[in-house]
Amino acid sequence: MPPVVVRQAGPADLEVIVPLFDGYRQFYGQPSERDRVRGFLKERLAQGDSVLLIAEADGLALGFTQLYPSFSSVSMARIFILNDLFVRPEARRSGVARLLLDAAVRHGREAGAIRLSLSTALTNTAAQALYAAAGWERDEVFCVYHFTVHQAPLTTSGNAEQV
Repeated sequence: MPPVVVRQAGPADLEVIVPLFDGYRQFYGQPSERDRVRGFLKERLAQGDSVLLIAEADGLALGFTQLYPSFSSVSMARIFILNDLFVRPEARRSGVARLLLDAAVRHGREAGAIRLSLSTALTNTAAQALYAAAGWERDEVFCVYHFTVHQAPLTTSGNAEQV
C-alpha cells in the first residue's frame, strides 16, 4: 500500500467524505442517505463545530475520524469526543485506523485537550482491541446513559441528526 497521509479535512473535501460517512452509518445499521449525510457534514465543516481527519493514499480516501470539542467541568479543561472512526473495508487491518487514532491524539494535544473519549458497540471487538493496543483505557468507573430527547425525522434536509 502506498504511504497513507492523515490530514484535517475542509469544505472542499465534502464529496470525498460523504461515501465514507455513509458507509460508517451503514456499519451501524442505518440506511444509506447520502443527501442527508452531505447536509450534515456540510454544516459541521461550515460551522467548524467538529474536526474531521481523513486518511488518504494515492488520492484515495481510506477512512476518517470525527472529533467533537467539549469540556470537562471537573477539570475545567478542553476535551474531545472521538465520535466516529471508519475505514473502508478494503483498507482495514492495514494500519489506517491506528494512523487516524494517532492523528486524533496529536490534534487533541495541539489543541491543549486533557482527554479524548470514545465509545463503541459492545459487539465491536475488533475496534476494542485496536483501542486497547493504542493505549486507550476502558472506563471501569462510570456507566454511560442516554436519553432520547427527539427522534430525528427521516428526511433529506441534512440538519436533523440520527439519535
